[in-house]
Amino acid sequence: MRHQIKLPRVGDTTQSALISEWTVAVGDVVQVGTPLAMVETDKVTVEIPSPVAGTVVEHVAAEGDEVDVGAAICVIEG
Repeated sequence: MRHQIKLPRVGDTTQSALISEWTVAVGDVVQVGTPLAMVETDKVTVEIPSPVAGTVVEHVAAEGDEVDVGAAICVIEG
């Protein structure tokens, strides 16, 4: 089953965040809680953990992309 992983709200008033670094590559196997990416807002840099286990099959957003909260950032098959 494919899971679209969406950018969670990382702050009370945050509407978007910048993908500063992917910590997993396409093809990597991840577990629940594995850090997927680092994202930056105007106030913080946070790690986005995987909510599911499986294999990363696509990065929907690239490093340097500004992504809205709730938008897909990657796809995990598992």
